[in-house]
Amino acid sequence: MDTQTFAADIARLHCALLAGETSAEASLVHDIPLGSTQVFAAAWLGARLLGFVPHDAQCIASAWQSQTARLGVFSVADWPCDPQDFALPAPDASTAFAPCPRSLGLYAVLPDADWVARMVDLEVPTVQLRFKSADMNAIEQQVKAAVKAVEGSNTLLFINDHWRHAIDAGAYGVHLGQEDMVDAPLEAIRTAGLRLGLSSHGYAEMLKANAVQPSYLALGAVFPTTLKRMATAPQGLGRLRMYARLLQGRSLVAIGGIDMAQLPAVMQTGVGSAAFVRAITAAEDVAQAVAQLRDRFSCQIRTESAQ
Repeated sequence: MDTQTFAADIARLHCALLAGETSAEASLVHDIPLGSTQVFAAAWLGARLLGFVPHDAQCIASAWQSQTARLGVFSVADWPCDPQDFALPAPDASTAFAPCPRSLGLYAVLPDADWVARMVDLEVPTVQLRFKSADMNAIEQQVKAAVKAVEGSNTLLFINDHWRHAIDAGAYGVHLGQEDMVDAPLEAIRTAGLRLGLSSHGYAEMLKANAVQPSYLALGAVFPTTLKRMATAPQGLGRLRMYARLLQGRSLVAIGGIDMAQLPAVMQTGVGSAAFVRAITAAEDVAQAVAQLRDRFSCQIRTESAQ
């Protein structure tokens, strides 16, 4: 078979991973990286036919080529999920960020410290303060108030973006996006003992974030969301499942457009947590919404324990 036939078979056999906009095969063929082996070219083209962006297709093709060399056979049916084929480094406790629970449970992303306090009262296990402002004094006060709100509780608090204030206030952890992790002094955050959560949107960003050895990785956006303009299309459950298989054993948080009805399917992919924004902050009855979400998590944990 030729490269295009192999690629078409990859796209057909792994259609559950289809997401985003795809181009016609004829136009994509001209974009295959020069000097590619047939395995790399077929895997790259197959990934592009499934809607993976070029830098993610590059990661997939490299892993497929590594898998083929390791097993001695090119199987279009076997999507690469082995860490060694993606060259994932072995964990190094001397440089890794402090660990957090693998299962962070219900994870509420909140606009201000008052919301943090409400979630503490409702015994939400993990919260993130995502306070948006250009006023440094307001940011400082919000971070301090959020840290104060979780004192003496079992709620774990992550501060979105504002790492300086998080360190000064003694927060449990910081959450950064891909852009922020480039500018933030990661070593200073790690030395201060704070946990670190990093966002990722696809293979390339996921591998880049994982190399930092964060406390957890956020994977998304799983479903369409109106809260933030995303550079990549919603990943969907099929891709989320493959990411979780590759990163099994790590603390993983699914995020983006998740609601109560979708929670069981999301947790069945192998992630340890799911983050919610509007499902909580826009609920007519916040206490009831939180109680229902916590019940869903508890049911999922009991189901997994019984298996």
